[in-house]
Amino acid sequence: MKKTTLLRAGNAIAFLATVIVNGLANALPLNGLNTGEISDRFDIFFVPAGYVFSIWGLIYLLLAGFAIYQALPGQRENQLVDQIGGWFILSAVANIVWIFLWHYEVFTLTLLAMVTLLLSLIVIYVRLDIGGGNSSRADQLLIQLPFQVYLGWITVATIANVTQLLYFVSWDGFGIAPATWAVVMLIVAGLVGTLMSFKRRDFPYVLVLIWAFVGIAVKHADTQLVMVTAYAVAGLLGVIGLGAILGQRARLRGA
Repeated sequence: MKKTTLLRAGNAIAFLATVIVNGLANALPLNGLNTGEISDRFDIFFVPAGYVFSIWGLIYLLLAGFAIYQALPGQRENQLVDQIGGWFILSAVANIVWIFLWHYEVFTLTLLAMVTLLLSLIVIYVRLDIGGGNSSRADQLLIQLPFQVYLGWITVATIANVTQLLYFVSWDGFGIAPATWAVVMLIVAGLVGTLMSFKRRDFPYVLVLIWAFVGIAVKHADTQLVMVTAYAVAGLLGVIGLGAILGQRARLRGA
């Protein structure tokens, strides 16, 4: 029981620390630079329009719900929270470390922190058995949904981080035009979203990708290849994701 209590307290503290550090990073700002100002230095295509980053407000709202819910006395025996273990705390540490590395311009190490964050969220996602099992509505909304949305965004952020690092080290892309590489990355991310639609029937995850891809199209409207591809992949993901959900419901009704 003591271990369970410590874990839940640790989750709540980890959430608060993440929000505070991310808030101060731009309020102070850290190293005299805003997060977005640093990002704008990288002339790459796999970065969406500024408004898209407002999704962090939703992510933190959902994680706040998780932090509060998992700490309630009635959730002490909730096996889903136990399945997460210390991985959420690790994800928070990785998030915070990334912020410091980014603001102090240690770009070569930002990818290590981002990959750690991504992998910790993947472990949580798998342990929560999202898309399978018979979780209660409360558990779906307050435990699973936060990590569906969070993982969706960090999937996009990881690809962007890789692209930014390659730009930083002046990689020439094997002579292939940056716009073409952006198309490749959009297609790869779209395939990941398609896989999540069919394997996990995870429409929230897919919606995050769609949100990001539309933002990429908006920001790079002057580059037709990137804009058209981003809109096309977003549209296809919407159709595939919705189709997977409707197909599942039809099978359940027929069972």
